[in-house]
Amino acid sequence: MTYSTLIIENGVARLTLNRPEVHNAFDDSLIAELNAHLEQLHTLAKAGDVRVVVLGSEGKSFSAGADLNWMKRIVDYDLEDNLADSRKLSALMHGLDTLPCPTVCRVQGAAFGGAVGLAACCDVVIASDKAKFCLSEVKIGLSPAVISPYVQRALGERQMRRYALTAEIIDAPTSLALGLSHQVVEHEALDTAIDNMIATLLAGSPQAQRTSKALMATVAQAPDAEETREHTCQVIAKLRVSPEGQEGLSSFFEKRRPAWAESNHASHASERRS
Repeated sequence: MTYSTLIIENGVARLTLNRPEVHNAFDDSLIAELNAHLEQLHTLAKAGDVRVVVLGSEGKSFSAGADLNWMKRIVDYDLEDNLADSRKLSALMHGLDTLPCPTVCRVQGAAFGGAVGLAACCDVVIASDKAKFCLSEVKIGLSPAVISPYVQRALGERQMRRYALTAEIIDAPTSLALGLSHQVVEHEALDTAIDNMIATLLAGSPQAQRTSKALMATVAQAPDAEETREHTCQVIAKLRVSPEGQEGLSSFFEKRRPAWAESNHASHASERRS
């Protein structure tokens, strides 16, 4: 049985959790599937065959966090078993966070526990007004440990302390105010908002997006270090003289679509006609 799906069309990959009967809860099988999908997506994104990844789920909830049956098995794990298990979840978060292309998270309902980590690892989070988030781990004697680097980066240390310790529900408007989500829309408008964001991202240069994503990760480590400043100079200089950079500048001055946007525009126009 598969617990997730990966569909790739016209450079857009839709990675979907597909366990609606248990609110898309995590277990070791789902984590293994997602890691395999992400390994494939890393390869395709580096090659330019995937331009945007949309992470979503089927059913009412985005994800309820850990699966109850999985948690029952974990009770009997020793320390080494738990470490191996946690490292697979850590690989999932890191793999999603470091995808070379832009990522969009579609949150239609509840996102609890590890699911908050998935959202925080994506570049853009668009949530329904019915969405709610919760770092629920302390209620069962645990900690949002593996997801903490990504969620704290999204919330900031001060807000992370509150919500990791209280396990309060974060409703959609609060998630927007905190920076956990980037956009909140009416539930019925969620897919339209996702499609609009995909179109926006496809208008950007694939090379520039890959480079910018890697650059931001580097800058975050040491924003004002001399090595970082020199790295930023190297990045922009190399982009300016690259074929894609030259095409972008030429198309701007010639007031036309750049080649990468023109091809996407043509493919989407063809889809609409069919």
